[in-house]
This record gives sequence, structure tokens and C-alpha cells, in this order.
Amino acid sequence: MAAFERFVGETRGLTFPDYNAMWEWSVKDLDAFWAAIWDFFGIRASVPYTRILGNRDMPGAQWCPDAMLNYADNILHHAEGREDHPAIVSFSETSGRHELTWGQLRRQVASVAAHLRRMGVEQGDRVVAVLPNTEAALIALLATASIGAAWSLCAPDMGQVAIVDRFKQIAPKVFISQDGYVHAGKTVDRRAVLAQITAELPSVTQFVTLPVVGEIPDGHVSWDSLLNDEVPFAATQVPFDQPLWIVYSSGTTGNPKPIVHGHGGIILEAAKQSLHHDITANDRFCWLTSSGWIMWNAQWMALGQGATVCLYDGAPNHPDMLALWRFAAEEKLTYFGAGAAFFSGCLKAGITPPREAVDLSHLRSLGSTGSPLSADAYDWIYREVKEDVWLAPISGGTDLAGAFVLGHPGMPVRAGEMQCRALGNAVRAYDPNGNELVGEVGELVCTQPLPSMPLFFWGDDDGSRLFESYYDTYPGIWRHGDWISIDDGGASVIYGRSDATINRKGLRLGSAEIYQAVEGLDEVLDSLVVDLEFLGRDSFMPLFVVPAVGVPFDDALKDKINQAIRTGVSARFIPNEIVLVAEIPRTLSGKKLEVPVKKLLLGGDAATVVNRDSMANPASFDFYIAYANARASA
Repeated sequence: MAAFERFVGETRGLTFPDYNAMWEWSVKDLDAFWAAIWDFFGIRASVPYTRILGNRDMPGAQWCPDAMLNYADNILHHAEGREDHPAIVSFSETSGRHELTWGQLRRQVASVAAHLRRMGVEQGDRVVAVLPNTEAALIALLATASIGAAWSLCAPDMGQVAIVDRFKQIAPKVFISQDGYVHAGKTVDRRAVLAQITAELPSVTQFVTLPVVGEIPDGHVSWDSLLNDEVPFAATQVPFDQPLWIVYSSGTTGNPKPIVHGHGGIILEAAKQSLHHDITANDRFCWLTSSGWIMWNAQWMALGQGATVCLYDGAPNHPDMLALWRFAAEEKLTYFGAGAAFFSGCLKAGITPPREAVDLSHLRSLGSTGSPLSADAYDWIYREVKEDVWLAPISGGTDLAGAFVLGHPGMPVRAGEMQCRALGNAVRAYDPNGNELVGEVGELVCTQPLPSMPLFFWGDDDGSRLFESYYDTYPGIWRHGDWISIDDGGASVIYGRSDATINRKGLRLGSAEIYQAVEGLDEVLDSLVVDLEFLGRDSFMPLFVVPAVGVPFDDALKDKINQAIRTGVSARFIPNEIVLVAEIPRTLSGKKLEVPVKKLLLGGDAATVVNRDSMANPASFDFYIAYANARASA
């Protein structure tokens, strides 16, 4: 960060009295700031930018409209002169420890890309995968990107319905999967589920399988057979806004939103964010993540700076809660990040990494995200983990593949707060009328465009779904869906989601996906789910259920509901409590009143969280008021 500030002074003649002054410049002069990021990091492009912003409206901002580059090229150039330096260390419960040098990574990416081309994959096609957080997924991503095709990934523990709902929207040409995995010491066979998934993807012309528990199915290609062709690496140069990957963030209704990010926007955002993490080529970086979380994509920010990225594919509490801390010590991690729930879990379990067995002397930085990290967790980290570590929680989202608020290596760390707003991110807190709030809780908004904002949602031809997701509350301004307070020094606190999206341990899911699983049961007539995030307390997710006529509300029904969620969505989204109700409150147009119920259960005034005149069944809300009162007095 200091080097970047010096660079701006030397090349632009600008100096700043403090970080907040530099931040103000970065959000007011977008052209100058992002040009400085490009130049400072030496972004590789066959055709460099001649202008940074064309159209700057939101939505629809146009970045570097004449530039030509490639995401994979901007990562794999680190192999030049560092062929034998480790790029990836992968530890998996399924396959053990593997290490790939930069030279090996580039050769395997080139080989897989050549095979994809022979399979008919061209620029703009989609390659999808169901793979864990191991080197295979990274190699496939970079190979896909090097062709100019678009990549999309789901985690192996996701349910059949959730995966099909994502991939079917984007009509992939190639499907890559691993037929099973080991988690918490138990082998999970996914062959039957994968067969069901592939049967529902008629656009796929080639299946690639990485076998763990069985033989390669007839007609499928072995993953290992793609890795060993001796061909030179060559990245197709593509426009700045060529689709790079498709990730998913669900709203409260309809299918998961297929969010398309572009090559150039992700390159710039990742480079910028590396300043806030203080990442260099000398680092050994790890973020504990599922392959279905945006942090899987975000971890390649460190690879883009030439750092060694260490992947962990396994249960964080197996064989005990010290597993990750031992991994950090053995791999000499300098940076370790995880969801806030991991650190809170260690705190509650009374974990203290023993100094004599877990040497964390190399560990310089800790990151946290996914949900608010409590002040107690800050205290635990400094007391029990390392007293001189730099703890820098971040908050952003799948939607922009980046962070709005995060850390700064030269600013103070205060319990419960994030240190600063990200350079280039015009983050504010707004009241319902669009007035900026300072030191008060409001909606997190971004008032200027970012290069990594979604290009579009796949299939959203008229842009209406994109507009409704981010821009319909404050026209021309991005509303993210988080509660935030920002003090006059730029430090912030996130208070959880302001909408009805489910956020369990950092993984976001639309309630519609849970309804699809639950209401698919003949025994369930209707349902409503809300995720209650409390600052400093665990998330609590109740599921309200109306059983079908004559169906008893008993443990057998609850077990069946939980199993439906486990199978159709993921075990991560099993509710904390299943509650019997007579009716689900709905609007006159038939929509479930998730947000009012959520606001009520978070302590909102029953008289103001909902307008009963707009309800089809206003008396139904009385039950939720009673339930909220009972929880508050418990």
C-alpha cells in the first residue's frame, strides 16, 4: 500500500495526508485511480487501455472498451523465471498433499486447454464443474479462461437440484466432475447424484471424470488424460469485458442469479484488493473455502501476485479443531483467512493452538468474512492465537467478486470493526430516503461503478433482473443488501443482511431453493424461512411450516424436511428450528413476507415492519409477533 502511494506521488504528482484522503481521490477520479492500478501492477494486455471509462452509468458502465487481455495470462506469467517455485500446495482428505510449481501449473493448464479446444470449446462457450477446492479446479478454470470460454463451478456437497438449477441456465458444453470425496474421515459416493445431474444437461457434449470411488463411466474422459500433452501455453486475447466466470447469488424468488464477471474487471479488482491484504510474491496464502463460495474465486488474487496459494479440502474440525492451525504451521502460512464462523467455533470450543506444537511464527495476517466477526473473536485471536498478528476482516460479496470494506496494513485494528473502505469503492451508508449516514446504521451502497460489478445475469436479456437486484431502491446507485455503519474515520461495522437472502457460514442461498426442496414434499403445504444474523451471536434460521391436511407435525415430518434440504440443497442449510404455523403471511399479490418477518424477529416494531393493509391474510402475522416475543423473553 505504501509502495502504491509512492508510485502515485512519483507518476501523478499527488500526495495525501492520510489514507482517507487517498480513498476520496480514488472514488472521485475513477479514471486516474484505475489507470494507476493498471500501471502499478503492470497489467498484461496485447492492446492496453486508451481510456478507462466509456459509459459510467450504473448499471451499464463500460470499462477499458478497447483493451484486449486474458485473465490466465495475467496469472501464469509468474512462471517466467520461477518455473521451480511452488505455485500451489493442495491438501485434501481425499487425495493427500500435492505441490505444483509454476512451471508444472502452466504446462498442465496448456495441456487441458488443448484438450478443451479439441472437444470443440470455443470463445464464449461454457465449461462447468463439480469439484472440490483442489488443484484440478484451478487448472480447469485457467484452461477455460485461456481459451476465452466461461467457467462455472459448484461444490461437491451441493444437492442435485441446486446444481441443476445453476448449470441448466447457462447451457454448458463440457462438464467436469469428481465422483466422490472424503470429508471428516467418511467417503461420500456422488456417482448416482452426478448421473442425475448430467441427465438434465442436454447441452453437454463431453463429460470429464476424476475418479475417486469408482470407474470412469462409458463415454467419459479421464481427467488425468488431459494433463500431459507437451504444448506451449498460449492465451487467447479477449475484450476487457469478455465473460470469465459465472457465479451464483440467489435472491428470494426464482432461480439462482447467474452473475457474469469479465476478465478485465476481475484482474483489476484482484490487483487492487491485494494492496489491502499486503500480498506479494513472497507470501504463502490460504483461505479456508468451499469451491461453491466466492472466496474460492477470490483466493486467486494472491496467485495473481505470484504468491504460493495453499488449498485445504477437508473438514476444519477433523480430527479436531486444531487441524487448520496445524496446517498453517506446517505450510508456514503468512496469510490465513476463513469464515467468521470458523474463528467463533474455535473460541467456543476453547481452542488454544499450543505454541510448542503449532508454530505460527510465519503467520503475519488473518482474514475473516462471510458474516460479522464479533469483538469476542477479535479478543480470542489476539489472546490465544498470536498477539502481533494483523487481523483484517473483510466484507463484500459474490456479486462483485470483491470487498467493499477491508483492511489496511498501516491503520489501527479495533475489535468488531473493519479498518477502511476499499480504494476505488465509493461505499456509503444510506437511510431509506437516500441520505448519507455517518456513525449510524444504514443500507450499504456504492455510488460509483466498479470494474468487477456484474456484466450481466445470464439469460437476463433486458437487464430487468439485474436492475431489480441492485438498483431499484436508489436509482443509479448499487444497494448491496447489508446493514453497515461507517464512522467519520472510514472504519465500519457490518450488521448482517438487510434482505431475505440466506447467509449460512458465508454461503449465500436464496430462500426459493429451500422452498423448492421443502414444498416438494407431499406432506408440506407451505413454508417460510428467514436467516437471523445477530452481531456477536450465532446466526439462527427458523423454518415455519404448514403441514398438509391430516399430516401430523412430529419428529418424523421434521426428519423428512431436513433430509429433503440435505439432499436437494445442502446440509449447510438445515434450519435451527422447524416451527408449526397455520398460515404463511403473504402480500395481496401472493408473495411471502420474508423481509417483514425477518425484521420483526430481529427486534423490529410489529406496527411498522409490515403494512397489514397490503397483506392477503393480515391475521396470520399475529403468530409471528407472539413467536418474536417468546424468543425475546427466552
